[in-house]
Amino acid sequence: MDLVAGGGISMRLATAVAVALLASVGLWLGLRNLPSQSALDFEECVEQVQAASPSREERAALMTACNARFAGRRKPGGGYAYYDFMQDRKFDIAGANPTAEERKQIDRVYMGFLDTQRREAVSAELAKRRIELLRADLESARQPAGRPLVLTPRNAPPAAAKRPADRPKSAACEDGSLACSWVRLSTVVKNAFASSSKAKP
Repeated sequence: MDLVAGGGISMRLATAVAVALLASVGLWLGLRNLPSQSALDFEECVEQVQAASPSREERAALMTACNARFAGRRKPGGGYAYYDFMQDRKFDIAGANPTAEERKQIDRVYMGFLDTQRREAVSAELAKRRIELLRADLESARQPAGRPLVLTPRNAPPAAAKRPADRPKSAACEDGSLACSWVRLSTVVKNAFASSSKAKP
């Protein structure tokens, strides 16, 4: 009795697996033969899906398949554009999908985009730090100033060195000395200016 019960369960399990396998193959063959497989671009694929008018779930699956098959979108006036969501930018491409060279170019542009983003982030951080330093400087400038500092020299110069003009003038001057010649010249100039100012009314 146990052998028959165990065999029945095995038979039912094998039948269920076979039915599921046949259903999967049938579904795969059915989806493979849908008109969207013969489409040349995304827009044509969408048109074919909408013309077939499948159920809501099938339509969503077929639209996802169209989106996965074709990266480019038709541009008005001809040609295709590829939208790179990482850069939030469109690129012109030759066909419904970018070629290997077009993908390399998009990747190069993306690397430049990342470099620019990094530089902008560093510049923004530096600007933020400068603003914070300026604010700190302004805050310290607004603070009341303390007592004024008085600077006094540690070693005062000798009194004789302070006043060289206080030396007594000698009455007799040597004719060849520079000091004597200077005194005579300055006296002549003073007298000339004094006499010219007296002469003018």
